[in-house]
Amino acid sequence: MKLLITGICGFTGERLAHTLRERIEGLEVFGLDNLSRPGSETNLDRLRRSGVRFFHGDVRQPSDLEPLPRVDWVIEAAANPSVLAGVDGRSSPRQTLEHNLLGTVNTLEYARRSGSGFILLSTSRVYSIPALAAIPVRQRDAAFAVDPSQPIPAGAGEQGVSEDFPTAAPISLYGATKLASETLALEYGATFGLPVWVNRCGVLAGAGQFGTAEQGIFSYWLHAHAARRPLRYIGFGGHGWQVRDALHPADLAALLAAQIRRGAPAARAVFNAGGGIANSMSLAQLTAWCDSRFGPFAPTADDTPRRFDIPWLVMDARRVRQEFAWQPEITLGAILEEIARHVHDNPAWLEKCGAGS
Repeated sequence: MKLLITGICGFTGERLAHTLRERIEGLEVFGLDNLSRPGSETNLDRLRRSGVRFFHGDVRQPSDLEPLPRVDWVIEAAANPSVLAGVDGRSSPRQTLEHNLLGTVNTLEYARRSGSGFILLSTSRVYSIPALAAIPVRQRDAAFAVDPSQPIPAGAGEQGVSEDFPTAAPISLYGATKLASETLALEYGATFGLPVWVNRCGVLAGAGQFGTAEQGIFSYWLHAHAARRPLRYIGFGGHGWQVRDALHPADLAALLAAQIRRGAPAARAVFNAGGGIANSMSLAQLTAWCDSRFGPFAPTADDTPRRFDIPWLVMDARRVRQEFAWQPEITLGAILEEIARHVHDNPAWLEKCGAGS
């Protein structure tokens, strides 16, 4: 079996390449990446040593996909993964649309010509920001938790946000490009008879992630805390009670391997893939973990609201667990320990991946 991973030199793409080769016997992996992300060249060296055939190219350029060989499956992992993409001063709205939406169109066209199955890595940020902000929360143990005594929007509950949660705008430019990509992927599958899976991923986390304050928050927080770089609790009273859940790429790879073996979906093709409530933590709790590991270091409080921030977002992945008998095996504690070891071995990592300032 032959597999193409776009964005293969990113944290997720590189981890998927190695783990899927372990899970699928005889898998031949090809990768495409434009190497624009600082630090990605480090992953390229490891991929080449492991036998992955690499193509330097950009999903935004159709001609860059022309030299690629025919494959059986494509995993679309190339994206600007920040919810602030297009408004953060680092990328323009057009660049965000070209990368996250037009890039998917070009990759779908490649899959159509190859007759390949297609797996889109989407995001929890396709869910409506006003609806997420309307989930009632209360403070408990230095973290927000859903308040079951108040009315809860449909599609949400104490276990998290399900696939039935609203996706109405506003969802950010980033979320809109990923939601549009989902629709196009499903349409290509229905129109051209391609097996298509869409996985709405929560926060992916692990050692070697090119974390920033806008994405890859678990990795970034540990590296910045250990290096005594300024950290802030932004918004929501400046307490750091906002909560996210984490999923290790190796657990995501187990799900993707099951989808590849299944082939075409029988009915439902869109699933949440996240660590769930058991793998969730607030920034304040994360800081306490870092204090115990690296020594005390206090973030500053900044009560200024930031665009697109929400107090609580945990992925309810029970549907995919029922469909594939899948669940995360790597606990949040194990993820943090893995990152901490990487912090110890790579004290200049933030500079290496362009997040040092």
